Amino acid sequence: MKIVTIGGGTGNSTILKGLKKITNDITTIVTVADDGGGSGVLRKDLGILPPGDIRACLLALANVEPAMKRLMDYRFQEGILKGQSFGNLFIAAMVDIYGDFDKAIKETGNVLAITGKVLPMTLDDVTLYAEMEDGSIIKGESNIGELTKDYPVSIRRVYLKPDGSKPVQEAVDEILNTDIVLIGPGSLYTSIMPNLLIEDIARALKATKAKIYYICNIMTQNGETSGYSVFDHVSSINRHLGFKIIDKIIVNKEEIPEDVLRKYDSVPVYLNDEDMTKLKEYEIVELNCYKNLKGKVRHDYKEIGRFLLEDFQSEYIGN
Repeated sequence: MKIVTIGGGTGNSTILKGLKKITNDITTIVTVADDGGGSGVLRKDLGILPPGDIRACLLALANVEPAMKRLMDYRFQEGILKGQSFGNLFIAAMVDIYGDFDKAIKETGNVLAITGKVLPMTLDDVTLYAEMEDGSIIKGESNIGELTKDYPVSIRRVYLKPDGSKPVQEAVDEILNTDIVLIGPGSLYTSIMPNLLIEDIARALKATKAKIYYICNIMTQNGETSGYSVFDHVSSINRHLGFKIIDKIIVNKEEIPEDVLRKYDSVPVYLNDEDMTKLKEYEIVELNCYKNLKGKVRHDYKEIGRFLLEDFQSEYIGN
């Protein structure tokens, strides 16, 4: 079973942990539009693409001793490196050694003995913008995530500059030659959408014969997707692409405990009757896929992996 995942951040890396238990043929395509935190500092200081989301996916697929994973995830607590991840610095050093971001990621993957491969969506230095419903513009992935929390209107669309950024060709090839594509979970506008805004990636998703699954977020995201239903998430993807690519939608149906919800300024995304009516052309799969990870809402990667394997066996092998 060949699987391609598309996204970035915590959602994508979480799912990868489950996928590597059911197949070793995994490719994850990761956004490089991040400009905040330690990644943003390295991007500005060294002129390299942001390594943070890449690092998270590499570690999710890594097959090394726990001490190595702890080292790569370690963040400095004091001094000028305070808040910076050792893994980010490691990737930055690899870029300097090999002189090429894509090559550096591949060599880092070799060091970590990863299952599958991790590919940046593009090697171009791109910036994400959000146009709000009142016509105002927010520049930068980190600003979009932060400023929309208190914004009086919602996001109308997001876009990348410069226009016409080229994908990593290997990413396109993998989409065209896979069995399954997983889009999400992850921040809709800042983790998932940047990948889909690369025109050749969008075209490959339209052309591929693979089944494309959208894993809907378990919770809305304050600011970015406040008040969004399952339909709102899917229709936003369709609107940005200009065509439909999704075959199946995976939605969590497991109830999230009140004590967990009280820690969030957002609400769960459950399937409702209106969603069912508006999304009747899609196959919708409801799973008990909520996982409590140290008080944080996460997808149960084991449950999603189990479903994908069973679905693949029934649909592909059965035919």
